[in-house]
Amino acid sequence: MIKKTFQLETLTCPSCASKIEGAVKRVPGVKEVQVLFNSSRVKIEFEESSKEVAQVRKTIEGLGYDVLGEK
Repeated sequence: MIKKTFQLETLTCPSCASKIEGAVKRVPGVKEVQVLFNSSRVKIEFEESSKEVAQVRKTIEGLGYDVLGEK
């Protein structure tokens, strides 16, 4: 398993966090998602594939949120 944390632009409301969480959960290979509203971070557990990491980033950006970094 791969665990990543994405730092996002500031989330302005809890519904933004829910929207991101719902969309990321639907990405194939994602096992667990936790959106931390107060810190504008998304913690994700993936199967072993860098393709999944790229797809999650693309999904978040497709919702209109900038991914500022990843750990």
